[in-house]
Amino acid sequence: MYGLVNKAIHDMVCNRFGEEVWQEIKQKSEVNVEVFISMEGYPDDVTHRLVKAASIVLGLSASEIMQAFGEFWVQYTSEEGYGEMMDMSGETLPEFLENLDNLHARVGVSFPKLQPPSFECSDMEEDSLSLHYRSSREGLTPMIVGLVKGLGTRFETEVDITQTQSRDDGAEHDEFLVKYKPH
Repeated sequence: MYGLVNKAIHDMVCNRFGEEVWQEIKQKSEVNVEVFISMEGYPDDVTHRLVKAASIVLGLSASEIMQAFGEFWVQYTSEEGYGEMMDMSGETLPEFLENLDNLHARVGVSFPKLQPPSFECSDMEEDSLSLHYRSSREGLTPMIVGLVKGLGTRFETEVDITQTQSRDDGAEHDEFLVKYKPH
């Protein structure tokens, strides 16, 4: 994963729990990187070790941490210079979700080794849709819940998201039912 992800984990932990807690997580994860460089690639294992250590230090499940990170990621990337690109991807939550693959394609211009997930919307109704998530990476599915909630905040839309199908249970891909209501 690119350093931007690990840098965001660092910033989330420091903002919410302080630098001392981050140092404890880093020590426990045995990740010996002083500063993550946004545009540099790091093994996925680094991110997984940070999440596992954060889970132990903070007393939260890895799933809870990934969900919180997903919510944080939406605001973080907007503030880290991707806000305009996000603005071009949709004016409403469903429109944005439909354009996620296009957004990742544009981001891929800056991050040539990017291995983005794929998203597809189906069963689109006035107040709900099915979101299909496909990724070559393991363990990131809880982040999708947080991302959709973070996007709900961004679009001032009340969101309820439920996983309806899981790769962990043998399904071909993960699927979520997203119910939404603009404020």
